[in-house]
Amino acid sequence: MTKEHEQKNQPQDSSPAVSLNDQMKRRFEERIHLSEAGINPYPYSFDVTTNAKSIIDSFQDEQPENVSVAGRIMTIRKMGKASFLHIQDATGRIQIYLKRDDVGEASYNTFKLLDIGDIVGVSGFTFRTKTGEVSVHAQKFELLSKSLRPIPIAKEKEVDGQKVVYDAFSDRELRYRQRYVDLIVNPEVRETFIKRTRIVALMRNYFSANGWLEVETPILQPIYGGAAARPFTTHHNALDMELYLRIANELYLKRLIVGGFDGVFEFAKDFRNEGIDRFHNPEFTQVELYVAYKDYVWMMELVEDLLHKACVEVNGKETTTFLGNEINLKPPFRRLTIADSIKEFTGMEIRGKSEVQLRDIAKDLGLELDPKISSGKIIDEIFGEFVEPKLIQPTFITDYPEEMSPLAKKHRSEPGLVERFELIVGGKEVCNSFSELNDPVIQRERLEDQARLRARGDDEAMVVDEDFLRALEYGMPPCAGLGIGIDRMVMLLTGEDSIRDVIFFPHLKPE
Repeated sequence: MTKEHEQKNQPQDSSPAVSLNDQMKRRFEERIHLSEAGINPYPYSFDVTTNAKSIIDSFQDEQPENVSVAGRIMTIRKMGKASFLHIQDATGRIQIYLKRDDVGEASYNTFKLLDIGDIVGVSGFTFRTKTGEVSVHAQKFELLSKSLRPIPIAKEKEVDGQKVVYDAFSDRELRYRQRYVDLIVNPEVRETFIKRTRIVALMRNYFSANGWLEVETPILQPIYGGAAARPFTTHHNALDMELYLRIANELYLKRLIVGGFDGVFEFAKDFRNEGIDRFHNPEFTQVELYVAYKDYVWMMELVEDLLHKACVEVNGKETTTFLGNEINLKPPFRRLTIADSIKEFTGMEIRGKSEVQLRDIAKDLGLELDPKISSGKIIDEIFGEFVEPKLIQPTFITDYPEEMSPLAKKHRSEPGLVERFELIVGGKEVCNSFSELNDPVIQRERLEDQARLRARGDDEAMVVDEDFLRALEYGMPPCAGLGIGIDRMVMLLTGEDSIRDVIFFPHLKPE
């Protein structure tokens, strides 16, 4: 290695382009002192052999182990010739006992320049302190990363016999903007995301065990479709064409069913250019599944089984608490048609009503509607306002009007309806499913009807996708389709009340 290369890899001590408070000034000075002492505050690696949880779980008093562990300093008690600190890794915290005579004077002097938040590596042997805490007696100690910003550490005081927490990192917007800090100081946040990973893994294994193929489909699409939503647009310079971020992956997955696969699924990032609230993020995750030769009745049973298994997996029981409600996910779930649900909760009968009559019903219920929306949207507004929030226990809402579901197969016994269900839990939609429409002639008519709705001003109506229609003309077998919102499912099973609490980096307004 050349001297020039060595110099480039040394820590640079130029002034930072940030406004420093007193604590940060001290940390930058400590960094300089470390460099002057020949210590690189940011070395390249450290040999880790175990973690905090494993050390505590496997500890036996009569059999101390030699271990090598690394983590972030979360508490520190500097004393004369011996000190204690707690370090935190991905699994939890472990106490470290540091004695000058064991680690050497140079390492101990390095320790004196460290702060809460610094990342260190420790090699030593396990033991139990006089107070009964499993700890590591350090024989080797190394700084792995100097923290230049102080992390917020909650403090506890006892007031009138009660523990009171001060200085907690609890401001929600700040937590979302600085998720890295949130994960450091709020262990329960990390647990939520671990559960999210377990939920996705269970679903992936569930689908794969049935022989269905996990696939990938385009995110950039020349024609968006598969849902009623406004897309994000972009421009491809080389092709000089407008492209869209996908709003759903349905139409591509059904092309694969046409191509001969009996079952396909995809965990997909989808993008919808719409509002942001507790239950909506413009970038979100869903899994879509398509299985040949099945229908929506079969898919209801699959959803019941899948949600029940996921709940037991992450909670160890058949129930979860969501938005203050105890929800039982033991099958079977209630099934109710959308018309019957509106009648049950409003007393209004929507079957056989014209658009004018539906508007009158909405007006009688006190709803103010955009004059451009059609019958399907009116029904959707009534359902969303008066029914959905009241469906707390898992309920399949079935048999939607045809206009509301242009990609679903017509109902086999109810004229004007389609075979579709949505699962509502805790007052929110969790998944959506159809007996998929596979008649290319009727599908073309439906999409052309959607085009007419767009002409009326409905910018969420679907567009005509000629290539998808061409695929259907080659023949698609009977098929059941399903879309599950992963973010909402995680909210349900972890008890979080905002979608931002289950997405690592949610979208926010600029600072």
